[in-house]
Amino acid sequence: MAMSRAVPNLAFRRLRGQRSAAEFAAAVRRAAREIGEQVACDARYIGRVEAGEIRCPNYAYERVFLHMFPGLGLSDLGFSAREAVRGRRRAVPADAASPAGFTTWNDEESDVLRRAFMTSGSAALAAASLTLGGPAVAIPAPRGAHRIGETEVRAVEDVVRRIRLLDDRHGADGLHKAAVRPLRAAYALLDAGTAARRSTEERLHAGAGELALSVGWLAHDSGRHEDARSHYAEALATARVTGSAGNAALEAHAFCNTSFLARDTGRYREALRAAQAGLRVARPLGSARLLCLLSLREAGAWAGLGDRSACERALGRAHSFFDRGPVDDDPEWMSFFGEPEREAHEAQCWSLLGDWGRAVRHARRATVLQNPHFARNLALYRAQLAEDLARAGRRDEAEAEAGLVRESLDGVASARVRALLTETGRVLSATR
Repeated sequence: MAMSRAVPNLAFRRLRGQRSAAEFAAAVRRAAREIGEQVACDARYIGRVEAGEIRCPNYAYERVFLHMFPGLGLSDLGFSAREAVRGRRRAVPADAASPAGFTTWNDEESDVLRRAFMTSGSAALAAASLTLGGPAVAIPAPRGAHRIGETEVRAVEDVVRRIRLLDDRHGADGLHKAAVRPLRAAYALLDAGTAARRSTEERLHAGAGELALSVGWLAHDSGRHEDARSHYAEALATARVTGSAGNAALEAHAFCNTSFLARDTGRYREALRAAQAGLRVARPLGSARLLCLLSLREAGAWAGLGDRSACERALGRAHSFFDRGPVDDDPEWMSFFGEPEREAHEAQCWSLLGDWGRAVRHARRATVLQNPHFARNLALYRAQLAEDLARAGRRDEAEAEAGLVRESLDGVASARVRALLTETGRVLSATR
């Protein structure tokens, strides 16, 4: 069936005015931060809206746009009604991935997931939804002298964004298995495809590496630590293939995740080395927030090693970097990182050092500051707070906080959250 041609969104273009697409994208990201929302907006996204490829924004973008233009509705911004775009719910194709754990999600997210991770026989096509309710774009296994272009690269990048959105809302369990398929397809393009331009090849390397890190994070959060370690190493190797700035950013991201995984699994020396390597790579990139997160990773490693003084010095550096504020050059993947996450990391440091009073204070601040929209992170912070309260001997508060976590777990599937609750129960049982 032939698809109708996109109709340019002239109303949205008028609202952009004299600003460039990149300048307008930066304004969208700033507006998102004002309301506690997090969107990965760039010039390409603005271009797709204005070209009519995005007929209706997702709910996060909708909130941001209505905040930017008070008094206007979606139709005033040139968008179609969500119901008209999404249409009736479709049946899942017989060859589509349907991983367990997604049945509690709402129609919109279930539909996106089905279209984001489809397979097609031996060719193993991984489809990525470019927009909610919009057409899917496939990442095909290359055939012969296949030339890689904008379509393939954009599909890889959009799969990464979709994974991050679904993980923010629901956690990793169940999503990891489905996400491996597009990762394999992306690396098949790297192995056998030929890019039309050098810039396209560099974007594909960066996109495939970020996809490896996203899949690695899903493995990490769902307790598959060896799988996560393998994916992080794969991303690091990909980052070192070329010397572009994009791959330097990917290398810093890979070291950041590797440090976190090593700390979570008790390999504190490895965590320290990875965090310090990440700091060296990240310094020229111009993102104080990235340097802050890597400093927090370093602090966590020092805490695990029992070196309180070194931990405090690293925390001090992290605070200094954080106080510089966000910039437009902050990595897209760091959209999750703000004051709640910083407080949670500091709480983890004090927990490792056995300073339960400080751990409780920082963990509680993380729960208070966190936007409830990010359900997985809020559940994680509360579970951490419950364990810290239990270790501090504050039984009633710990039980109450653990109860809040259990009530919020509908639709949230994270092995890390469950592990924290299990440990809280163990501590409480031991002190009866």
